[in-house]
Amino acid sequence: MAEPVTSQRILEHVQRLGEEHPPIELDSVDRGIRDPRAVADRYGHVIDYLARVELEVDRNVLELLVLLPDVSEVDRMFYADVWQPQEIQHGLILDRLQQDLGRPAAEPVLEVSHKMRIMGVLAHFSGIQDIARLLYYLTGASTERQAVLAYNTIHSGMTGLGETAIAETIIAPIRRQEPGHFAFYRMSATELVHSGALRPWQLYLARVLREKTYNLVGTNGQDRYRAQMGGVVTSLGFDTDLDKYAREVGRIEAQLLWANEQGMEFPPYVLRALRESIDLYRERGFGDAA
Repeated sequence: MAEPVTSQRILEHVQRLGEEHPPIELDSVDRGIRDPRAVADRYGHVIDYLARVELEVDRNVLELLVLLPDVSEVDRMFYADVWQPQEIQHGLILDRLQQDLGRPAAEPVLEVSHKMRIMGVLAHFSGIQDIARLLYYLTGASTERQAVLAYNTIHSGMTGLGETAIAETIIAPIRRQEPGHFAFYRMSATELVHSGALRPWQLYLARVLREKTYNLVGTNGQDRYRAQMGGVVTSLGFDTDLDKYAREVGRIEAQLLWANEQGMEFPPYVLRALRESIDLYRERGFGDAA
């Protein structure tokens, strides 16, 4: 029988992440590239997308300050002391890689949206803030799972290209840190739902909001980035079995948010978002990404 998730377990997990996984130093990376053109042709747009997403961590922290005005100490410790320092280094390292490949620097979106600010006003009501917390955890779990799958695939691809330096000194260290982030979000969402802290109306509203606002990682609610994400999904081969990919990305929220829907492996909105992104990519390509 699995050990129940408690606030203490989550705290200890966050502390271990900070102790065992310090931010990756830029100087630890081997910048040797055997065939820059081959790497750029195969993974250039993917690296650009991931670099931008990782560099948007500073905006993500500002959004959390807006959405969680009464943030718990464990959440604050995670995003301020562990997650942000790790993610910003991921972004800087990937951005330098793509510039080494002859591509322009990433252009992260760092402004908090108007919609997010409105949600922040409502979050001052405790009942709404609890819903915001759950959505934060579910978004984090989905985002980190997408990251883990992407980095696993890129690592295999770089190895296949003979780009050992990129695979072992850039991708491998980054992908070692992402599962710990995913585990934090999974544990936190599980503890919040199973604790009984959320009333039925809060869970209902969380389901409605999640279905209406779900976005794939880095799309920021914009078709430009949805098309680019469709390109990432296609470039990494996930489009060949979208149901499998959606299952990997949406399993946690299917279990926690839609537990009453028997047999649901993933929420339909996950697959819908994937199909929309791929359709946009086929229509537009990577857009104005270089």
